[in-house]
Amino acid sequence: MLHRRTALHLVPLLSALALAACKPETSQHAVAEPGEALSGGATTVKQSDRNAYSMPSANLTPSRRLDFAVGNSFFRNPWVIAPTTTTARDGLGPLFNTNACQNCHIKDGRGHPPEINDVNAVSMLVRLSIPAGSADVETIKRLGVVPEPVYGGQFQDSAIPGVAPEGKVRFEYDAVPVTFKDGTVVELRKPKLRISDLGYGPMHKDTMFSARIAPPMIGLGLLESISEADILANAELQAKGGDGVHGRPNRVWDDATQQTVLGRFGWKAGQPNVAQQNAHAFSGDMGLTSDLLPSDDCTKAQTDCLNAIDGGKPEVSQHIFNQVAFYARNLAVPARRKVDDPQVLTGKGLFFDTGCASCHTPKFTTGPNAAEPELANQLIRPYSDLLLHDMGEGLADNRPEFLASGRDWRTAPLWGIGLTETVNGHTQFLHDGRARNLLEAVLWHGGEAEAAKQRVLNFDAGQRDALLAFLNSL
Repeated sequence: MLHRRTALHLVPLLSALALAACKPETSQHAVAEPGEALSGGATTVKQSDRNAYSMPSANLTPSRRLDFAVGNSFFRNPWVIAPTTTTARDGLGPLFNTNACQNCHIKDGRGHPPEINDVNAVSMLVRLSIPAGSADVETIKRLGVVPEPVYGGQFQDSAIPGVAPEGKVRFEYDAVPVTFKDGTVVELRKPKLRISDLGYGPMHKDTMFSARIAPPMIGLGLLESISEADILANAELQAKGGDGVHGRPNRVWDDATQQTVLGRFGWKAGQPNVAQQNAHAFSGDMGLTSDLLPSDDCTKAQTDCLNAIDGGKPEVSQHIFNQVAFYARNLAVPARRKVDDPQVLTGKGLFFDTGCASCHTPKFTTGPNAAEPELANQLIRPYSDLLLHDMGEGLADNRPEFLASGRDWRTAPLWGIGLTETVNGHTQFLHDGRARNLLEAVLWHGGEAEAAKQRVLNFDAGQRDALLAFLNSL
């Protein structure tokens, strides 16, 4: 994850030999590959301005672009409190984090932790759970966690009138200095989560917390279209590599099919597909019900929440739900820039030679049975294996989720990462936004990525600049 949601360790394509070499640059990466700029295959858009994350797949027909626009309207515009004459868009809350998807995924991009004067966290949320007991087997099977008894599985710091919000979220930071071999010092910041003004009394004494910023929305349909066999093949390859990198799939509950399946979305790969990811965001982030999740996200202790007027059953109609899913699947990946630049190519060689590609797998070909035909059979370059990796104690949230441990994170895709500042006006990376730039994100890597990070710490200024030039070209 360069997060993880930015990691810097990715898979030397299919060959253990590619990982073993550790030279300044190999001839394999001295020139750009044919089509390397097209990160999303035929869906790629040549857009590098503030709207770079908000474009439809390039191969959509005009009529399909209209469907995309309809989904965009429900993603972008705010939902309102019921009852109201706006029946297609009412039912917000009773408890929620924000009133529109776009408020978290700003310009369809990356969220950030709350600033000092922020009233609400908005584009960052906090997951809650407690340790599982012997009676929680079925809950773990279906939810992956045991929710906190009073506040549930997600802390919601906003509410409709007449309902108390759950509280307030704040961040503080401690300084963590890291020194390169040449004496250059980088001061990292380690966050400390502060939750105050609890609206429903104290939490369970053993509550576990995980702060998470909203990830970019680009390429989700393409990631959903990668075959399970290809993802598992990478896990097998890594297990045989002998270099300490051994990604593992998460296994999660599919609400629609009522069975355990491969997880691939979310910071810990806790969701199996785009539709379910959306349903849980509608429920947890905005308090909206859908056919997939028909009940409000209220606990037994939150009686005002339970008794509030709803916006229909469900509040998100299946038609609207499908339009938003189509939109989310077809948010296109922007084309790479400067793929032939000598500094970028040098950085690419360093990226592979340090072992970053062991987790950030460069390429996949999507399967023939994609949810949308435009996404099928595409050669894509997400720079992620979609597997879980132990990232060390420094990045640990100490909160398990399905098969993911408290030190595990899914490898975050790197495509489009170099346009973060252009689109979102900041460069805050990793699952909780602690890294203020890509170099800090790299330096937070530990666990299975420790060896790769140590190689980076031996870089001189020129090598560091080259590595960052490569990452910013993605």
